[in-house]
This record gives sequence, structure tokens and C-alpha cells, in this order.
Amino acid sequence: MELKDRVAIVTGAGSGIGRDVAVVFARAGARVVVSDIAEAGARETVAQITSQGGIAHFVKADTSQPGDNEQLVGETVKKFGALHVAVNNAGVGGPAAFTGEYPIDGWDKVIAVNLSGVFYGMRYQIPAMKAAGGGSIVNMSSILGQVAFRGSPAYVAAKHGVLGLTKTAAVEYAPLNIRVNAVGPGFIRTPLLDTMNEDTLKALAGMHPMNRLGTVAEVSSMVLWLASDQASFVTGAYFAVDGGYLAQ
Repeated sequence: MELKDRVAIVTGAGSGIGRDVAVVFARAGARVVVSDIAEAGARETVAQITSQGGIAHFVKADTSQPGDNEQLVGETVKKFGALHVAVNNAGVGGPAAFTGEYPIDGWDKVIAVNLSGVFYGMRYQIPAMKAAGGGSIVNMSSILGQVAFRGSPAYVAAKHGVLGLTKTAAVEYAPLNIRVNAVGPGFIRTPLLDTMNEDTLKALAGMHPMNRLGTVAEVSSMVLWLASDQASFVTGAYFAVDGGYLAQ
């Protein structure tokens, strides 16, 4: 029970990686606040947790809005008394276009959710963790937080920004026992890939030396470790879960 007596927030927990992280956290003993703008999916996550004997609570929040992040943290502390762990996972892919043709509204949305949303989350999570005597924040970056990808300038820029934000917060709050780390998944089998045909999925798998896509369980295992005391001397770090993608 690596997270026994801990209170955790997981954003984007209505499906995919976020859902699996929330379920794994609950199994590890945490009381989990499941957050998403997709209410139906988030409530399914809560139901999955509670059916297994875990404790979970849903709070609807749009991470691109500062006020929603403040409310999310406030409701968490009101419901469970503290905040010890936060996973800033909510994200969007955005349009596919080269930089010179990229739609402005697409840029604004991707940056708002994938970068500003992580900042807004930490802006309110950190004071709550200070009050609790410390904590662990895990920000979801990507392999594209390290390298480029044609047609995804906004996503790549946002995920690179998440790494800089993670490192800065880590060195600022290390003396207060608040650890901040980032995880960089490769291409993972999630609902986001459901619209792709098998040829495209095969091509994506082939971009990884392991010649397959990752699973949500492989990402959530890393997130759980970073959230737990087993990673007590780890902060300001970036961990790729990518089947060797970045080693090429």
C-alpha cells in the first residue's frame, strides 16, 4: 500500500492513462479525486475504483481555467482533509499542421490545456502540499517533450514547456519536501488512438525499437513509483516510458 493515507488528484482521469493511474493509486491505498471535463468517463473511473473497494470522488474541472484548478484543490482538501499527490495528466492532441499553416485557435487550445493547465494545477496544488508538510507532483509530458514531431508544433512546444516548468518547481520546492517530476510516454494504446487504422498503428509501433505500442499499465506503474516514498530522493527528473524511442 505505497500510498496508504495519501490524498491524490488525477486530472484527465476519465479515460486512458489518467484512468489507469487513478485506479492504481486507489489500489495502493490513496483516496483519489478523479477529475476530467468528460463527466461520464470520470464517473465510470470512480465506479471502477469503488467497485474494487477503493475510495474516489469526482470533481469536474477544465484544467485550462485557473479557477477550476483552484476549486479542484479546494474541494479535495474539503473532502479528504489534505493533498499529498497530484498527477497533471489532462491533455489534448490538437490539429495536425506544419508551423506555417497551424491554426491559431488550435495553438491557443493546446497551449492552454497542455502547458498552462499544468502551471495552473501546480499553482494551487503546491500551497496545499505545503500545508500538508510535503507531497509529490507528477506532470505528464511526452517523448515529444524531448524531440520534434512534424505537424505537431503546439503539442511539442507545450510538452517541452512542461519539462522546464517541472524542473523549475522541483528546485524551488525541494527544501519543503515537495517533489516534482515528469513522465514521457511514447505512443500508448489509449482511446486517443482508436480513430487510427491498423496500418497507421503498425507504423507508429515500428517507430519504437521494441516494435510495439506501450500500455497504460506501463505508464501508471512509473507514475505510482514517483508518487510514492520509494522515489523519495527523486525530483526534477524526466522518465521516458517509450520502448526505446528516444534512444535512437
